[in-house]
Amino acid sequence: MDEVLSERTLNRVYKRPESILLLVYTRAGDVLMLKRKRPNYFWQSVTGTLDWRESPRECAERELREETGLEFRGRLVDFRHTEHFPIIHPWRVRYAPGVHYNREHWFGLWLPARRSVHLNPEEHSEMRWLPFFQAALLASSWTNRNAILQIVGGYAPAESISQLRGQSLYH
Repeated sequence: MDEVLSERTLNRVYKRPESILLLVYTRAGDVLMLKRKRPNYFWQSVTGTLDWRESPRECAERELREETGLEFRGRLVDFRHTEHFPIIHPWRVRYAPGVHYNREHWFGLWLPARRSVHLNPEEHSEMRWLPFFQAALLASSWTNRNAILQIVGGYAPAESISQLRGQSLYH
């Protein structure tokens, strides 16, 4: 009984070290990018942490609705790809002691054209639709950058970073 109680308490206090990355992109290769309020320089696609009893798909659908106001239940593509990355130091306090890595699941939403979105003002201060290459340059995390280049741009993983070297934002 004490073990179960301890696990329940942990689950309420600490975040689950598992998240989703959801690329929203168009037929023309434009990608929706969101600017976080904290840290205020951080640009990303739709992202979010899984609740303790939530599947990655449920999380992706919830985060899309919460961050953009868009609802496309059943239309999200699960790329069945995950990345493991270190949790940055300032955010580690959100996780149980000893947790230093996060597992990220990649999803996508393909749209025929750009759509209006309604940002959650508590999380994001700005949004931009950008051609995929500019979106990749703007992305603050390497996993987001790689997802854009691989999924929208069609680059193989090894090509992703080399394609960015020496490129201007305005090409």
